[in-house]
Amino acid sequence: MLTPFERMIAKRYLWPGKGEAFIALVAGISVGVVMLSVAMLVLVMSVMGGFRSEMLDKFSGLNGHAMVQAYGGQLDNWEGVLEQVRATEGVTNASPLIEQPLLASFNGRGTAILARGNTGEDIASLGENVLFGDIDSIQPGASRVAIGSRLAASMGARVGDTITIINPQGRTTPFGTSIRQLPYEIGAIFEVGLYDFDETFVIMPIADAQTLLLQGDTIGLIEVTVTDPDNVGEILGGVEQALTGRAVIADWKTINSTLFEALEVERVAMFFVLSFMVLVASFNILSSLVMMVRAKTRDIAIMRTMGATRRSLLKIFVTTGTTVGTLGTVAGLILGFVLLYFRNPIVDGIAYLTGVQIWDPQVRFLTSLPVRVDPWEIVGITALALGMSFLATLYPAFKASNTDPVQVLRYE
Repeated sequence: MLTPFERMIAKRYLWPGKGEAFIALVAGISVGVVMLSVAMLVLVMSVMGGFRSEMLDKFSGLNGHAMVQAYGGQLDNWEGVLEQVRATEGVTNASPLIEQPLLASFNGRGTAILARGNTGEDIASLGENVLFGDIDSIQPGASRVAIGSRLAASMGARVGDTITIINPQGRTTPFGTSIRQLPYEIGAIFEVGLYDFDETFVIMPIADAQTLLLQGDTIGLIEVTVTDPDNVGEILGGVEQALTGRAVIADWKTINSTLFEALEVERVAMFFVLSFMVLVASFNILSSLVMMVRAKTRDIAIMRTMGATRRSLLKIFVTTGTTVGTLGTVAGLILGFVLLYFRNPIVDGIAYLTGVQIWDPQVRFLTSLPVRVDPWEIVGITALALGMSFLATLYPAFKASNTDPVQVLRYE
């Protein structure tokens, strides 16, 4: 704790007097650099965290947190396996699933699709993502499907149009394999916000998918959702051992490993690079305090002769430098949160001024700029800024406390 004398001197040194304008300028620059570095760290880390969280939510909305994948594409006794997965502690939902890459054509225009057979409950859960049509019309035996918005745009298809889905692995006849082609009416068009999904997915009831693929009453996948996505491997470890030789479990980290590893590497790299801004700011604090100590050498010597201890001088200059870092940190946190709040208008404004679409969903996978503020990351950023500011004060503070008043005042 500071004594009233130490507090008074530290407060006075925070506002340099006449003839010390350059010291005040360096101190002001220190506050500004700390503010900008903290704001950029908050902004970048929150956006990167938002990317990870948003993409995980969107992936898990269609793929769950893990997939039980049968060897050979067909899971024997899948009802028993499904019950075993549902009974596992930490599993919130498990659904049978059929997924197969096929071809689709409309008005002579063909494209690759990913046909997916879902249960009625899973199809109904897409209701909030439907742009056109009625998701409730997708019923077993109705020959209706729901397709992604970008797939519909690329094919030029609308709700009510009929597309042809082609299964190259058709029935075997004496004359060879006949390609299986079935017509399906578009009952709904949805958009989940992931470009690849909206461009390729065709959703149908699981019974219709079994008919299209000639699979009978079998499935190839079980979609699993858990309470803790980061520990999905531990939660499903027992199930994976029980299914050894019959199926393999691929979690979201494995299915989308390239994407999420790239995000994590980019996130760490950005934090490391932006942390150097805090280091630069700490050097500014150090230089301003060194200049202040040199300018106040006579005052320091007089305080020593009046009874001020080395400890008091150390505390005064540490407090002065740390206060500069604290002001910059607090201002940076405020600026960072303001930028996060107005992020979308800022992006739109930059795009309007430059005439360039800087947020292309074909590249970003997402249609909007996501944000997720992690309180622990904010604590870490604050601790980094305050810690570097404190370390920058130690050298000039020790320098001031070791001032010899006899040498300074000898010729006064």
